[in-house]
Amino acid sequence: MMIRTETERNPKLIEKLSTIWRRSVEKTHDFLTAEDIDGISHYVPGLIGKVPVLVTANDGAEPLGFMGIDGHRLEMLFLDPDAMGKGIGKALLRCGIDECGVNELTVNEDNPNAAGFYRHMGFAEYRRTDTDEDGRPFPLLYMRRA
Repeated sequence: MMIRTETERNPKLIEKLSTIWRRSVEKTHDFLTAEDIDGISHYVPGLIGKVPVLVTANDGAEPLGFMGIDGHRLEMLFLDPDAMGKGIGKALLRCGIDECGVNELTVNEDNPNAAGFYRHMGFAEYRRTDTDEDGRPFPLLYMRRA
């Protein structure tokens, strides 16, 4: 596996990462309906394309997962379901912490595996909201590295 910062965000890469996003969300975000996922999916390519730092984990030429970072904040981290449980998320986040100074993130409270992963990686909750940043009824946990 190779981790690399993507300097070019061509449509083919954005499409591959958007597919990983969708597969990951369908596997891990069981609190979202198919309609919720479809609605959110329209924004994903633009978000991937505009995040200041985009890092991918690759097996040869194919991405297995990715993260997006803005400043010291992890904005997104998604893995293809076939790559979950193999240390790839940990390697990506460790790279974000070590190379980019990631020390803050937001996670859906209704995604306990992700919240537990971030706790295991040294993050602790400092704030909770009843809705997501778009006002939808999906509680968020705001976390910082302890």
